[in-house]
Amino acid sequence: MTRPAELSEAFHHRFGRGAPRIFRAPGRVNLIGEHTDYNEGFVMPAAIDFSTWVAIGTRDDRRIVLHSGSFSETAELDLDEPPARGRGHWSDYPFGVALILEADGLELRGANILVKSEVPIGAGLSSSAAIEVATGFALLDAAGVALDRLGLAQVCRRAENEFVGMRCGLMDQFISCFGQVNHGLMLDCRSLDYRQLPLPNSVKLVVCNTMVRHELAGSEYNARRAECEVAVRQLSRKLPHVRSLRDVTTDDLERFGDELSEVARKRARHVVSENTRVVEAAAALEREDLQTFGELMGESHRSLRDDYQVSCEELDLMVEIASKRDGVYGARMTGGGFGGCTVNLVASESVESFKEVVAKDYAKASNREPEIYVCSPAQGAERVV
Repeated sequence: MTRPAELSEAFHHRFGRGAPRIFRAPGRVNLIGEHTDYNEGFVMPAAIDFSTWVAIGTRDDRRIVLHSGSFSETAELDLDEPPARGRGHWSDYPFGVALILEADGLELRGANILVKSEVPIGAGLSSSAAIEVATGFALLDAAGVALDRLGLAQVCRRAENEFVGMRCGLMDQFISCFGQVNHGLMLDCRSLDYRQLPLPNSVKLVVCNTMVRHELAGSEYNARRAECEVAVRQLSRKLPHVRSLRDVTTDDLERFGDELSEVARKRARHVVSENTRVVEAAAALEREDLQTFGELMGESHRSLRDDYQVSCEELDLMVEIASKRDGVYGARMTGGGFGGCTVNLVASESVESFKEVVAKDYAKASNREPEIYVCSPAQGAERVV
């Protein structure tokens, strides 16, 4: 766990200036509702108690000097000579936020920034959104510029879309801003209406990292979005009101599914059914029906595996192993796919045995040692010092 005093000391050691301001923004795990956010659908993420921490001090010029403890690298950005696009580097995420803020007329100050992240990188727990939100929060505060949390989340999403080149939806940045202790959150990605959903004390969120990240993850993510857009264009010929897959019903697919290519039909079927599952899962959670919630998690994983085709052998193996354990209500992949993590809803009293057996069985079957994190739903971004 990062301690603000240690981060402040590290900042002083690197930059040799006065006491910095310190901010944090959490990563997230998505309980259900995968690949629906950019289709204007429903999602149910929870912020987790793994955060990206940022220490910031102002400069007299217009340069942002950013050092990452995770990568042991320093990167610089001149706000007066901004690059047109990212360069495929970790610094694209925070620098993209700075440049979008500037493009929106919010003038920033130069800054020295030290970043330390507890969020596993490349694991599907949204380390990118955490560094975007933490840095954006810090830069705004340092410049004395006001922007509400929704505005910050939208800026961070635009940075990832327009500067980094990842066509993500708003879910990750939204939950990093709006997370609440001991709650998941159901978000309507069209209206941006949301409601907090309390998680019972009788269960824990256990995240299992397969320690696999296939190289095609980024390109295939963008490909899935493009395939959904093809399905929308094809369906809108018969259903003029359809502007995204959010507008498509199961009956619509049964009537007009033959108008779609096989790939487009599969992608649409996942998104349409996943939206229904999120609504049903929220209702189940509100009545503390964990059995139904877990069954919906399993359905979600199978749909991601078979219709959206974003799972992989290691994720499927981890879900299969976890689903057989006593005390497990549900298991599914979480995040964009092609590696990364699964999320498991586990009875509190079963967590320790779950960790031990799943780690052993996965290592035996895959020849990889997994990392397993017991997570608690956490508060969204905040200034700490």
